[in-house]
Amino acid sequence: MDEILCDELIQETFRRLPPPSAESITLVSKRWLRLYRASQSSLSLTLSSRICTPSQLSSFLLHFRFLNSLSIVAVAETLTFSDQLFHAVADSCPNLRHLRFQSSPVSTLPLFNLSTRCPHLTSLSVSLSRPLFFPWIIGCRNLKHLSVTFSGSGSVSSSDEFEFQSQSNDFDYHLKLESLNLIGIKHDDQGLDFLWRICNNLKKLQLRSCGGIGTDTSESSFINCLKNIQEIELRSCRTILDQVLSQLTEISTSLQSLLVYDGGSTDGLRQFINKNKSNLQKLDLRLPLDLDNTHLLSMAEKLTGLSTLKLENCCLVTGEGLEAISISMGGFLEELSLVNCDVVEREAGLLSTMGQKLRKLKKLDLSYNDLLWDRELASMLISCSNLIELKLRGCSTLSNLTMLTICKRCKKLENLDVRDCDRIGANAVELLLLNSFRLRLVAVEAVKVSETARRWALNSFIEIIFH
Repeated sequence: MDEILCDELIQETFRRLPPPSAESITLVSKRWLRLYRASQSSLSLTLSSRICTPSQLSSFLLHFRFLNSLSIVAVAETLTFSDQLFHAVADSCPNLRHLRFQSSPVSTLPLFNLSTRCPHLTSLSVSLSRPLFFPWIIGCRNLKHLSVTFSGSGSVSSSDEFEFQSQSNDFDYHLKLESLNLIGIKHDDQGLDFLWRICNNLKKLQLRSCGGIGTDTSESSFINCLKNIQEIELRSCRTILDQVLSQLTEISTSLQSLLVYDGGSTDGLRQFINKNKSNLQKLDLRLPLDLDNTHLLSMAEKLTGLSTLKLENCCLVTGEGLEAISISMGGFLEELSLVNCDVVEREAGLLSTMGQKLRKLKKLDLSYNDLLWDRELASMLISCSNLIELKLRGCSTLSNLTMLTICKRCKKLENLDVRDCDRIGANAVELLLLNSFRLRLVAVEAVKVSETARRWALNSFIEIIFH
């Protein structure tokens, strides 16, 4: 039979098999091993310098002729070894489109090699050593998504690098880069001005643990990358938050989504809300000590078109601010998250009032409000009949009564998360699975799913996610 089947038919069969069958396939014969490797377009590897050399990696990757997506996690003790691995990838995978390389940082030369050897590359995630030097990106003409983690203690580029980057002012680069994620910029880093200037088509910008945007960065260079921005995420970027928000209010009219986590500015955020010129659709904030009722009242007045509002660990807000939000956004808001916000527990009747205003709500996340009681949640669910997603993870005081309310009131529910809800038992989970006909996903502890519930979920195409 093996001799009758042609290579193409066997490979097509491989593609249709579930992932667990892969290990068995490769043991059948050398031919099947060769064909299986040749049929793979995606590959994930975990490497160590003790068990894999760059030449061995190169030889191995040559078996995967149609590989276009590669993820490598490598334990590399030295910069040289990391560079050699990177060279091996670039030389062996000419059709690569997506590369995620998690290792010790690489230097500049392997990146130039990658841009030459892999002309189709559209997504790259890598860690770079200092000093920073970005002209290699010019060769990546098709690159759309770039994620860079900065490592090392150096902060000054060489004179040759600075000379190149200063002369590059005379050139006009047009990159397709749409998404940029930078992690760990220091306040004294140089070499970033070039990157900001060539990111003129950027749609999404993510900054994490950044203490600056580059000492050599001119204001016009950074503003250049914000002109067409639609999404921006700032995580642990307290020192630059005011600067970024101020420039956004001045230049951006296309911003749709803003996320600020772990490090804000009370005045800077308030000014952004009041002066924002964009039609903001999504706001996601985790600012325990930098968000208060004045911000919520400003949102209620200025950001009435929000479709998504997410608040986490917000200790200083009260029911007054949330009620104002509900009244002003009731006609538009479709997704609401109040994660670990003790105002939900402090003020009785708040959820009921909000539910009466938020009739169009489709997604609700009240996770980790561990003093949220059944009656408070039920009073909100009575009004929110259009919910398709409900997350209650870590709400340890909720009981089986909540599951009964969900069965009765949430007829359109598709996704439910009740993990770490200690008082919800197996009988209530079974009741929900057997009586919620639109349900497609439930996250719950394995011990709370009976054999009857498992069979029903399997026959009803309901996915169950365990711890």
